[in-house]
Amino acid sequence: MRFAIDAHAIGRHLTGNEVYVRSLLRSFAALDHESDFITYFSAADARQWTAERFQARQVSPNPFVRLGIELAMKLRQDRPDLLHVQYTAPLGCSVPVVVSVHDVSFLVHPEYFPKLRALQLRWSVARTIRSATRILTVSDFSRDSIVAAYGESCARKIVVVPNAAASGLRPISRESATAAVATSFQIARPFILSVGDLQPRKNHIGLIAAFAELVRAYPQLTHHLILAGKDTWFSPKVREAARQSGVADRIQFAGYVSDEDLLHLYNACDLFVFPSFYEGFGLPVLEAMACGRAVACSGTSSIPEVADSAAIMFDPYSSSEMVRAMADLLRDGELRARMERLGLQRASRFSWRTAAQRTLEVYRDVAERQRARTKELVHR
Repeated sequence: MRFAIDAHAIGRHLTGNEVYVRSLLRSFAALDHESDFITYFSAADARQWTAERFQARQVSPNPFVRLGIELAMKLRQDRPDLLHVQYTAPLGCSVPVVVSVHDVSFLVHPEYFPKLRALQLRWSVARTIRSATRILTVSDFSRDSIVAAYGESCARKIVVVPNAAASGLRPISRESATAAVATSFQIARPFILSVGDLQPRKNHIGLIAAFAELVRAYPQLTHHLILAGKDTWFSPKVREAARQSGVADRIQFAGYVSDEDLLHLYNACDLFVFPSFYEGFGLPVLEAMACGRAVACSGTSSIPEVADSAAIMFDPYSSSEMVRAMADLLRDGELRARMERLGLQRASRFSWRTAAQRTLEVYRDVAERQRARTKELVHR
């Protein structure tokens, strides 16, 4: 069998989408030694993230060129059994499509996006879902949201395959992690960490307000707040909120961080906080847990499904609840240690190997059905 994967996200700092396709490709290489894999990359150095035996094709980082022209041409040349994309399939696609739709936030909360981006996703994702042979999503919450948005007719095509923390995210020496963070980010104080691009739905502004309130209410806490995530169109508002918070000297923006820096940040923090308003999965919650950190997070959308009882949850619209969750975990060492243990146990229940196995099952089913249809047409 021959499977094609649109891997343009790799190497382009596209965060969750990049982690997703990179992790699947790594696991495919370990699990399937018989099928042919064709990967379509945009970044010049993306090839390092996949097996040498996988065929690599270069495509434009420009979505209009990639989706409008290039992928359709390359698919006709490569003739795979299917194409796996995230959210949007190319125009004129000549093979069955498996699409991963992680969430439908662009429909439910269009205010979280630039207007043109929300409109583009509304059109392109609807078109892709209608034509796709299978729809992969990452949580029961997202499955139900997709059905609510696009109708019961797509329900039979949906397969839920949860994400996982990367195997490289694990507990390491606290001392070495703290030293690495001090060197890379010039922070020697204890700190609270949050990970996510600086965009509206991640609720950094709410977290900054709650952190300022925490500092005023508990002056004995000397913690800083580190926000790790790349800048977006919304960044100026987040940075302005930090400047106006009254505790700007204790808030640091780390920007987009490497996998190695992320490992050190997770392991060195005293507490991980994830205040997002809306998630299709909420991968940073699992990542922090996999590194043995206590987690305080929103109790909204898919996040309770992922965190289960291994985190302290709060209403992301309530600053007082956020403050209480952070204060309880920072001031109660026994509670924090218990949540760290529960988090490690919870994270261990998810694996990219399992996700890749289930994804490959979908690929094989789609390919076999397509080949059977082709044979039937030939013999008519």
